[in-house]
Amino acid sequence: MSLTVGSDTLKLSRRARTGGARGVNGHAKSRVAAGSPARETIWPVSDTAAVFHSLVGELEYPMFIVTARGEGEPLGCLVGFATQTSIDPPRFAVCLSHKNRTFRGGCDAELLGVDCVPAHAEALVELFGGQTADEVAKFERCAWHEGPGGVPLLDACRNRFVGRVLWRADAGDHDLFLLEPITAQAAAGDEQFSFHRARRIDAGHDA
Repeated sequence: MSLTVGSDTLKLSRRARTGGARGVNGHAKSRVAAGSPARETIWPVSDTAAVFHSLVGELEYPMFIVTARGEGEPLGCLVGFATQTSIDPPRFAVCLSHKNRTFRGGCDAELLGVDCVPAHAEALVELFGGQTADEVAKFERCAWHEGPGGVPLLDACRNRFVGRVLWRADAGDHDLFLLEPITAQAAAGDEQFSFHRARRIDAGHDA
């Protein structure tokens, strides 16, 4: 499936671009071009955000817990907006919500920890995704130890790395942090906690 954003429409097509027009009463119109089995739906540009959110809401990806040492305390939150950005040199990006205590207290941290959440760690996901450090001392409710620079690392997460923040940028209602890994740990056999499982949790803060 491909997405094409035109000057006034968002086009969703499985194969060929076939053209189209708005239907009656302002609704989107679908049609099949002559000689082609492909069906194309053309949406008003005002619907682009809704279609986009529906599209990305169906994607699947692993969840992480990002940790930091800030304001003299350990900080951490559940994160889904994260991805590798480069192979050589190795780089990884994580995004933190502006409303999150981890962002507010740790946005100037030099180092961030990125813990890969194992599939069995639902209690940990509930703690770091469903609670806010504004109300709950999260690190009093889980096992952890200090890593490089005092970054808190969760004992239950056997796959992790600590990254140096190379730069930070406003990415909308989140800030993006580009990380250079300075230490990493990997353990075979751990499946990761998925976004579609995590989305059932009531967030401690709105995004």
